Parts: sequence; C-alpha cells; structure tokens
Amino acid sequence: MEAEGESTPRPARLSDAQTEVDRLIQTLATDLDPGERVAMVALLASRAAAELHKLARAQAAETKGTPDWGSWAALQNAARKLVLDAASARDSAAKLTGRTR
Repeated sequence: MEAEGESTPRPARLSDAQTEVDRLIQTLATDLDPGERVAMVALLASRAAAELHKLARAQAAETKGTPDWGSWAALQNAARKLVLDAASARDSAAKLTGRTR
C-alpha cells in the first residue's frame, strides 16, 4: 500500500520515452556545476548501460535456441561494450570533480 502523497512512477510509453528521459536528465543535472553535471550524466549512462546489459543477457538466455536469440545475443554483446565504455566515461568524469571510484 502506498503512503499518502507517494505515487508509483508510471512507465513512460515508448513513444514518449525520449522526452521523459531528457526531462529526467535535466532534472538530475539542474543546479550542478559543469563538472558535477558531466559526472551525473556519465553516472546515468553507466547505470543505464548496466541495466541494458542485464536485461539483454536475461533475454538472450531465455530465448536461446529460438529465432530471436541472435538478436538478443547481439544486443547483449553491444551492451557489454557500452558498459565498458560508459564506465570509462564515468571514471573520467569523476576525476573532473576530484572524485575517484
């Protein structure tokens, strides 16, 4: 049961996703200095990449042996590379703010 004043976020419709994601990024990055802003966006990219990889890996495992498996496996591989690249960007951005992981 939800507490008074709390609401469960509704998933954005795919057609509205770009606008919603842009809004979320702007909301999280508001009032941050340039270094903190880039660190926040890099952290978001890193976490999104990790989630994409997790989801694609699960679907690739679930669809193994089916016609869809190749597409899921390709997405999993691309997402794995994205995780590595996003982590590098996150770490570089963190250095700009004087932070390290």
